[in-house]
Amino acid sequence: MAQARYDQRVRVFVEVRGGQDDWQEAEERFTQHGWFVRTHLPAGQGPLGAGVEPRPDSRVYEIEVRLFGIAKGCDLGASERVRKVARAARLEAYVLRAEHIHRDRETRSRWRVIDARRRRRALRSPWRRHFVRWSLARGAYDADGIVTGTARQALRLARGGRAPNPSRVAVRPLDGMWKDPVRRWPEEEGERRAVHAVVWALVPAVALALAAHAVPASWWFWGMLACAGVVGAARAGWRLFPDGRKMGAVLVLAVSVFFTTAGLGLVGSDGWTPSDVFYTVLVLGVVTGLWLLVRQWTWGEWVGWAVPLLITLLVSSFVAAGSVLHALYADELDLSTSDLDVPPIWQFLASLKLVSMLAYVLVVPAWWGVARHRHHFYAAPGERTNVILHTLVFVASLTVAGGLALDSAGKAAERTKTAAEHGTTPPPYFGIEPSWTCVRTTVAPGNIPGEGPTLDPDRPYLLINVAGDTVVLWDQAAEEPVKLPANKAWLTPAERGGSSCR
Repeated sequence: MAQARYDQRVRVFVEVRGGQDDWQEAEERFTQHGWFVRTHLPAGQGPLGAGVEPRPDSRVYEIEVRLFGIAKGCDLGASERVRKVARAARLEAYVLRAEHIHRDRETRSRWRVIDARRRRRALRSPWRRHFVRWSLARGAYDADGIVTGTARQALRLARGGRAPNPSRVAVRPLDGMWKDPVRRWPEEEGERRAVHAVVWALVPAVALALAAHAVPASWWFWGMLACAGVVGAARAGWRLFPDGRKMGAVLVLAVSVFFTTAGLGLVGSDGWTPSDVFYTVLVLGVVTGLWLLVRQWTWGEWVGWAVPLLITLLVSSFVAAGSVLHALYADELDLSTSDLDVPPIWQFLASLKLVSMLAYVLVVPAWWGVARHRHHFYAAPGERTNVILHTLVFVASLTVAGGLALDSAGKAAERTKTAAEHGTTPPPYFGIEPSWTCVRTTVAPGNIPGEGPTLDPDRPYLLINVAGDTVVLWDQAAEEPVKLPANKAWLTPAERGGSSCR
């Protein structure tokens, strides 16, 4: 089955040796991968001519390989794919030549067909001419159909096939490209240069934003990066238009100044720090790399990569990650998960935090996606799945996720203990909001069934949670939890741990 989606087309000449059976096997392999066999000739004939040694058991195939990725290096990527396919099929095949097939579209102006007779009748009245121009631009005289091309070509296209009265129609432009003195790049080339200009315009903004809160010793690095970004932005703007190079450079530099001003304004606010900038760039890079990876997957790779990955994320992360974080937090305080009774929404948010931490681990498959997009030789897909890489990624994911979970929950529990020791209010942790409270009991504290040290009503305790029928407290003096029946205790907010409840 032919590949439906692709970015590049490459013409590849492949010499296949071995005779009729091997030739048939090679053709079947080419068809399975969606590579079109344009022609095949005996070795020594065809476009390559004497460049191939004539052999009775050798045949040269001209095939078209369609693949994802950038244009640069796509010939190498196509040749690597063909080589791996031939090797997997145990065929004696050699890639003799590979060349990129470049097909880009001219950027042409679009025109709307109009009713010329109505417009001419309206123009007979001098006082209506300005109104006619205004009405024409807003489609008052539009007829059915649009055409593309230069001004003269558009008029000929609109009047073609309308004999014997072709003058009854004319055209009006839908854009200003027809009168623009600056020539334009072909469609894909123009988009590529525009993307490069935007990326380079962002470099000085990011560099200066990070330098705003960096240590003075690193300012030289961010300054050099900002200067390199300015040079790159000017160069990208210079190459943005075929003509008007100075205008393009000034335009991109102006955009870069705007980005820089906005970035410094955000960094100056309380809600955006250099670590946030770094983490945002990291997440965007990982998401981009993963998208470049999965867009190239075949069904076999979806089964080998996506299914285990989705099961790992959905079962281990989204279903259990939240409860794992809370369970680790509770374990540090000698409690159980049921003592916390965290709402499901906070468990879900805790799982999102844990999954977001996996961005550091997902750098590996993200880079794999970038490498495949750029046709690196080690990332060319073949018949066999790279089991070792997959195993390492999953092991690293579980290891890092477990370490981050232990670190996050451990630090949160330690902050709670430290706050209890100093009498301050600890920070919340995914739905757990400890607070100081005074406890009054309906019976003598020694007669209350529960767990932990005997309750002292004269001093405040740190309230961890009220889980069902149980009040869970933290005794800062004994450094142990205290559990009481909720129907035997009255809770009154206290200012801090050092105050008295008398």
